Amino acid sequence: MKLKGRLPEGHYANCANGYRIHYLDEGQGEVVVFLHGSGPGASGYSNFKGNYRHLVDAGYRCIIPDHIGYGFSDKPNDVDHPLSFFVECIKQTLDVAGVEKCTLVGNSLGGVIALGMALEHPERVEKLVLMAPGGLSDLAEYQQMPGMQKVFKVFGSGEPVTPAVMKDLFATGLMHNPEHATDALVEERMQIMQIMNGHVMATMQVPNLVDRLHELECPVLGFWGMDEKMMPENGIMAMAKNIKHLRLVLATECGHWVMVEHEAMFNRYCLDFLQHG
Repeated sequence: MKLKGRLPEGHYANCANGYRIHYLDEGQGEVVVFLHGSGPGASGYSNFKGNYRHLVDAGYRCIIPDHIGYGFSDKPNDVDHPLSFFVECIKQTLDVAGVEKCTLVGNSLGGVIALGMALEHPERVEKLVLMAPGGLSDLAEYQQMPGMQKVFKVFGSGEPVTPAVMKDLFATGLMHNPEHATDALVEERMQIMQIMNGHVMATMQVPNLVDRLHELECPVLGFWGMDEKMMPENGIMAMAKNIKHLRLVLATECGHWVMVEHEAMFNRYCLDFLQHG
């Protein structure tokens, strides 16, 4: 692994569909795959740099991909990005990495991709960790959320996204405590923002999966910040009422990024869930 700007550069999977997906791969043991969310300058490392090493130190092999359209992965501008495309790229990346079965940890977009993987390839998914996943509400409900409205406003204005604009978006749209919107985080995201083409966010298609949640057979650990400004709260009960084997953590003083705002708690709960279910 080497540094590329502020971000580490790891491995590249040449997927069967012809696209190249970047991923970090650290540690030995049972496999845990971290699936990041969407947004400006998103990448796997930026989302989970405070989490995956805790599991590496505990004896797990951690894989942290950049989704198609994000990070150092390919960014095609001539295809749409339905959920099935994201799932296909993650599955084929795991094929290249030699992973037959794993636990998936996903937040936001990464959460609905984790759900898609578990529903379409249940034999590959041992457990799920979901942090305010997408796919639990309809588009009109997302559009009513203040954080989501801010994202649409920032990216619909046509104005350049400056570090100050990005910092404000994180501090007021994605977090409860603005102190977590650090200059280092903004620098990481700005680095990727320079190579994003915007097409992925414009063509993303995420279905409402609530009616399929009952199909999940694997154990699920869920997190939801009670100061969430991005995801509608009906997602809490959608998970609670429809997932059979669920442990659900509701975190106060927490926005969209529980793994950042309550890093130590998140890491402890994940390790306990991996070890004990």
